[in-house]
Amino acid sequence: MTSTPTHRTDQQASLLAEWVEVRRQINALEARAAALLGDRLALMDADVAETPLHRNAIERSMIAEYTAAGRMAKGGVEHAFANARTLRDSFPAVRESFEAGEIAPAHVREILTAASPVQQAISDGEAHAQLLELFEAAALEFAEVEAPARTRAHVREFAAALAPRTITERHADALAEQCVSVRAVTDELSLLTALMPTHRAEAIMDRLTAMARQQRQQDREPTLPMDEQFEAEADRSVEVITAGGTFTVDPFAWNGPVEDDPTDTPEAVDAYLEMMDRAIAQGPVPVLIPEDPRGIDRIRTELLTDLLLTANPGDILGDGAESITAHIQVTVAASTLAGADENPAQLDGVGALHPDTARALAGKATSWTRLFLDTDGMVTATDTYQPTAGMKRFLQARDQHCRFPGCRQPVHRTQLDHTHDWALGGQTSIDNLAHLCLTHHALKHPSIPDRHRWTVRQLPDWTLEWTSPNGSLHRDRPPRRVMFVPSDPAPASFDWNAPIHGDPSF
Repeated sequence: MTSTPTHRTDQQASLLAEWVEVRRQINALEARAAALLGDRLALMDADVAETPLHRNAIERSMIAEYTAAGRMAKGGVEHAFANARTLRDSFPAVRESFEAGEIAPAHVREILTAASPVQQAISDGEAHAQLLELFEAAALEFAEVEAPARTRAHVREFAAALAPRTITERHADALAEQCVSVRAVTDELSLLTALMPTHRAEAIMDRLTAMARQQRQQDREPTLPMDEQFEAEADRSVEVITAGGTFTVDPFAWNGPVEDDPTDTPEAVDAYLEMMDRAIAQGPVPVLIPEDPRGIDRIRTELLTDLLLTANPGDILGDGAESITAHIQVTVAASTLAGADENPAQLDGVGALHPDTARALAGKATSWTRLFLDTDGMVTATDTYQPTAGMKRFLQARDQHCRFPGCRQPVHRTQLDHTHDWALGGQTSIDNLAHLCLTHHALKHPSIPDRHRWTVRQLPDWTLEWTSPNGSLHRDRPPRRVMFVPSDPAPASFDWNAPIHGDPSF
């Protein structure tokens, strides 16, 4: 018996719920595995306490044992033990959430990695020990409702807010670690690795993506312009009957003596005009271009190779290559921009940025946008379809990326969408606009049948509440633009989910 759409929807919801539960159980098992490593570390510490002179040998033996039993690389086992120790000793709340299956191993890795500058600031005596508890609480609150990629950017930004001096020093020290290396992967492929400042790497990737998309667009032209069609027709061998004989050349491209020019004969002119009439009557001729089998990654790689080896991508892209620029979005306080302090800026969606780098970008980039927020002067709505320039700047700063849960598509590769359709009475206001990438915008398009279409509404705090076809709810909160760090540890009743709508410092 064929299942009905309603029955299939119920099955989809059931399968989704079961999948989520299995993923929770997997996370809990991963937490148990980490706890077992922590217990093994306790035994190693006991052995080291008895024979401290053999610490290195004891640790190497333990690593080798788990490498062999788990069929894992030595570096991976060492990293797992290091995370297990940190999780056991310094992050009880994260460990508890991990054991409950609320967060995945990727979340844990991002939190522990981002905590390093905070721990260093505490170790150097520049911060109170309770600051780590504040970091853990804020990081966990975010990680339990967001994807690991978004968690990475958030916890790095929060760590920079808690330990700005440490972050700045680490950025300065990191410049000395820049390098380029190559490693053979197979006989045909090698891995070229460049370790460089994050803002440069992001800009390089963005520019390569823009160039690759332009190339794919140029390669898919469906027709020949009429002028080119005439040239193509004239380039063929065209028999022209003249009084002097038969010619197999274009008579209008004659390069011989003037007195022998075949275009002087009426027959040649008539033949050429007849050829042009045929081309006009035929109309545009579709050019069947086979689909480019290369993916965007391959095109980016080939463009990178061309740029590095020739420093001239013109052979591929033409003269328009210079017009393609990279886009990165940076947020920096006016006081930092003026040099009044050395607090880190933020490379939106990525992490902290050295203040000197932010100042350099502000001074050189022609596309730098200054944001001046005023509680009374900012335009929040308009009676036209298109938002004002000020609203666009505000929404770009608010959203930073596509507002579908977990999507990391940067804001300059998305489009502003009316959450409640403009054609159905939706306003052009910051409370009814959000950035969506093309993929996720299509999910809510009216052309999709109801039983496959997603719906979305915007809550008063700018959270987008998505409803899937089977009725599941998924929320996406806008990332905070400014993080307020209290001088004293946060009280137990501190509400990390307090609405941010109307906050003049957002």
